[in-house]
Amino acid sequence: MITLRDVHKAFGYNHVLRGVTLDVPKGESMVIIGGSGTGKSVALKCILGLVQPDSGSIEVDGRDVASGDRDAFLARFGMLFQGGALFDSLPVWQNVAFRLVRGSLKRPKAEAREIAIEKLRRVGLKPDQADLFPAELSGGMQKRVGLARAIAADPEIIFFDEPTTGLDPIMSGVINELIREIVVEMGATAMAITHDMTSVRAIADKVAMLHDGVIQWTGPVSQLDASGDPYLDQFIHGRAEGPIEAVR
Repeated sequence: MITLRDVHKAFGYNHVLRGVTLDVPKGESMVIIGGSGTGKSVALKCILGLVQPDSGSIEVDGRDVASGDRDAFLARFGMLFQGGALFDSLPVWQNVAFRLVRGSLKRPKAEAREIAIEKLRRVGLKPDQADLFPAELSGGMQKRVGLARAIAADPEIIFFDEPTTGLDPIMSGVINELIREIVVEMGATAMAITHDMTSVRAIADKVAMLHDGVIQWTGPVSQLDASGDPYLDQFIHGRAEGPIEAVR
């Protein structure tokens, strides 16, 4: 579904992506791991066309991301943002139905509200919470609203940017389970970036480690602990000593 070939991206003298090559099969969940500042978010932005690579190619379902109708292209994606990114001034249901009310996928308001309430129910929130504002919800509930918004338009591809940031271990587990259930249920292609190894093991079919601008290792999540790769081994076990230099 998603193919990156020798993708390079620099910001001035900072060469973030130095030849990223990666395949994300249709209907599978790929999780990209790696240290802070290694280019995980930049890679996602390149796929979405929000950042233009300096060289290389990126295709989604066989088509170059830079070609064709942008609205139709972006309509295929859902996104769960790291910080929730909810609109404080809008009630929960309007946050969930934002694309259905204002975007290219416009629906009548009553229908959009109905869809929003159904998606909220899917992530474990009650219909009477649809008219609350984000500030009236806990962090875990806000994350659920963000997940409901990500699936509101039944996208083919869903991106998750650090889905459990700021959540306690129990709520992180709940969100991980929801993500896994929803991705499987929808048959969607999923791509996540995270530092949380518990999330990796819960939601990934395959894992790719981005280090020094390239994919250092990729493989099934079942092979994480027996990869034999010193970079991956150091990262997943959080060791200070190893080939990855810790910034002191």
